[in-house]
Amino acid sequence: MQHLTSPAGSRARLPKQIQRALPVYIVLIFVLILFANFDSFISGGKAAKNKRDVPRRSHKLLHAVPPKGARFPRKIWQTWKVGAMDFEERDLTTARTWTVKNPGHRYEVLTDNNDMAYVETHFGLEGVNRPDIVEMYSAVTAKIIKADILRYLIMYVEGGVYADIDVEDLKPVDRWIPDRYDEADVDAVISVEIDEPEFKDHPILGKKSMSFCQWTFLSKPGLPVFLKLVENIIDWLNDLSEKQSVPISDLKLDFDEVISGTGPSAFTNAVLEAMSDNTGKQVTWDTFHNMAESKLVGGFLVLTVEAFAAGQGHSDSGNHNARTALVKHHYHASMWPTNHPRYSHPIYGEVERCNWDLDCIRLWDANKASFDALSPEERAVRLALAEADVQRLALMPKEAPVVFPQQPIFPDQPLFPDQQKPMFPPADLQPISPPTDPQPASPPIVAPLPMFPPAADAEPPQLMVFASNTQLEADAQPQAAPMFPPVADAQQQPQPDANGQPLLGVDGLS
Repeated sequence: MQHLTSPAGSRARLPKQIQRALPVYIVLIFVLILFANFDSFISGGKAAKNKRDVPRRSHKLLHAVPPKGARFPRKIWQTWKVGAMDFEERDLTTARTWTVKNPGHRYEVLTDNNDMAYVETHFGLEGVNRPDIVEMYSAVTAKIIKADILRYLIMYVEGGVYADIDVEDLKPVDRWIPDRYDEADVDAVISVEIDEPEFKDHPILGKKSMSFCQWTFLSKPGLPVFLKLVENIIDWLNDLSEKQSVPISDLKLDFDEVISGTGPSAFTNAVLEAMSDNTGKQVTWDTFHNMAESKLVGGFLVLTVEAFAAGQGHSDSGNHNARTALVKHHYHASMWPTNHPRYSHPIYGEVERCNWDLDCIRLWDANKASFDALSPEERAVRLALAEADVQRLALMPKEAPVVFPQQPIFPDQPLFPDQQKPMFPPADLQPISPPTDPQPASPPIVAPLPMFPPAADAEPPQLMVFASNTQLEADAQPQAAPMFPPVADAQQQPQPDANGQPLLGVDGLS
């Protein structure tokens, strides 16, 4: 006969120490289960949405630092929507400069149709074996992010020259490294793009005020900086995905996020870190501020701003006619900010339009600060007035001149009498009114010249000149201006030259 044992009987056979600790064990197990499924408990069905799209993994590098003595690969890389056979004329014109000036280099374009195959080939199981990179690249939908990542992946695997599709080559690549450097000591050639460190603490411009150019650069293959940069981008995308609670494919990015996440700021930070690792000391932007000539730091040859970023109108970038200018950026492919807009103040617009001009940026900052100091009601009124001005200007005929009001931005009386009206512009930025110019003198009144030559029976003409803004005295007679050529000279016969031929006058007539 089978005997059933009651729970009480089972507990009675357990040692008393275990009986006392049993509730604690149960609580610990419950806590472990809770932590293991924390996302599911707090977000329920949203857990899958918040899940990271790309795993974080660490793999062995494809290459060590390129062996000393290795030359730069004779390759030129560009990326674009379509292949070279389908380029528009403007893109074809700039692309030809690379092949014409560098006939010994191989030229290749990766497109929106074959870029994924390239990444899978070189970073999949048969390549570097970095499935996290393949998954990340596949998940990204923002074209500018893909373009930034792809150039870093190409340079890591292949090396050579990378140039944006709208960059024109001005000098052969073989002339990019000055003679005083040994190519064996150089791992990459880059250039300063923006050198405006005085704005490093600016809330909008700060992260963009010091950067290397990444629309054109030259590299040897296998540099760890490019793989490290891509790994940083994976972490950045994952963090944004969690912050926005959307997959990487649905991320919304503004201009500054692109610049700092994958663009020049991200590129610059990775390069400075690599320089520090290679030299064993901290390398900061101070090393490259106001450079008069190129510098080799930790294997990176940094050229002056004129090399890859001439003609910007800031950072002492010079112009494209300089001997040190190597490429020319035409910017016709730089339309990506349309999908990733800059911060634009509702009244004062984008501070980037100042193009790093100090006075302009100070005034923009002061205007914004004055606007921010207003109450919500005053801001609403100010925005309504600004919108009305925009609509009024839009309705004006195109040929009509734009007339700006002369009254100050803020009215004489505050919008709300019980509140202190901020001064605009600030006192230290008040424009100085130009001195009133005296009434300009009227030009002299000159009688029209007679027809030349005069008729045979016409009297010699007299040119009458009167001083303006004066009145002739009653008895004063205007003096006749002398005739040119003088009448007496007009009757003279031309003198013969040494050969007996008559000399010609100044008008070619004898």
